[in-house]
Amino acid sequence: MRKIRKGDIVIVISGRDKGRKGAVVSVRDDDTVIVENINRVKRHTRGNPQQNKPGGILEREVPLHVSKIALFNPGTQKGDRVGVKRLTDGKRVRFFKSNGEMIDA
Repeated sequence: MRKIRKGDIVIVISGRDKGRKGAVVSVRDDDTVIVENINRVKRHTRGNPQQNKPGGILEREVPLHVSKIALFNPGTQKGDRVGVKRLTDGKRVRFFKSNGEMIDA
């Protein structure tokens, strides 16, 4: 079970965008995530008239490694570590390590 999922609100804990929050757009297999409006870069791209793609300077998000983000805990208003535990009915849920609050209840 992944500790960070699509749609989670995360906070950046290191790097250029430290302290900024955003929602996870996608989680990739190489332990990287794309977070909306975080880690934006400008790419100079060549246009392709056959596919109707314009050229120019395009701004987009690039992936961040999961070690640079933490799940945002609304109870403490900080980033928090996440654990996984199994309930009595066999369902696996994520919880915040600091206060034990369930995320996927």
